[in-house]
Amino acid sequence: MVSLAPRAQPAAGDLSGHDAIIVSQVGKHFRLVHHGSIKQKMLGILRPPHIEEFTALKDISFRVPHGQTLAVIGRNGSGKSTLLSILARVYRPNTGTVQLFGKEGGRARVAPLLELGTGFHPELDGLENIVFYGSLLGYTAKEITARMDEIIAFSELGGKVDTPMRGWNEGAKLRLGFAVAVHTDPDIMLVDEVLAVGDEAFRKKCEQRIRQMQERGITIVFVSHDLHTVSEIADRVIWLNQGVMEMDGDPATVLQAYREAFRQP
Repeated sequence: MVSLAPRAQPAAGDLSGHDAIIVSQVGKHFRLVHHGSIKQKMLGILRPPHIEEFTALKDISFRVPHGQTLAVIGRNGSGKSTLLSILARVYRPNTGTVQLFGKEGGRARVAPLLELGTGFHPELDGLENIVFYGSLLGYTAKEITARMDEIIAFSELGGKVDTPMRGWNEGAKLRLGFAVAVHTDPDIMLVDEVLAVGDEAFRKKCEQRIRQMQERGITIVFVSHDLHTVSEIADRVIWLNQGVMEMDGDPATVLQAYREAFRQP
């Protein structure tokens, strides 16, 4: 691994020198169970399942100071989404530890946007899902209701919010999920490929909102294949390669190395 010092961050109140995220020697593996093919089952060929251990992350360590925007890049299968899911407490690491700290030093309030539709219930309408998703982020119904008009306006969904979510497309779910997350006041925001979905106008709107969150000192960790977006909004980049940390440093240096590594001759 090549490690480079991240760019100096602007002071955010009295948080200078404090970390929002501490990841120490984290490893994650999954057990994959392979059963016989459908054809074998139809022919009555019964074989014991083949169990395979798949290592998604190996010995990952880094710290993220409060107010920093960290991008995680890498090819498909490199462990990016697994890492974000561990930070969001969806997965537990098999080895190592993850610590998340709030701005005041206590438990961090985390807003995860991991997959389209995560945190929503298909049988509830948009308005009910705003309250439901907000409750998952740690907010009371009263707190979310007070921001309801702003959330709906940002999502640009109009009357669609009165309909059950089971009939929504992915773009509409994205808009609502992002709108709820950015109208809360998290210490840490986790974003997995959300900016790669939706029309150009909405992506620009999301980027503008992220810049506002950066100015407020919110820590952001996001995964993206869009290297242009990474260069525009990230303060620091981590490059994962087959579950290990290949590089950690300033965006210009890491992105140049990443492009050169996969440049066709």
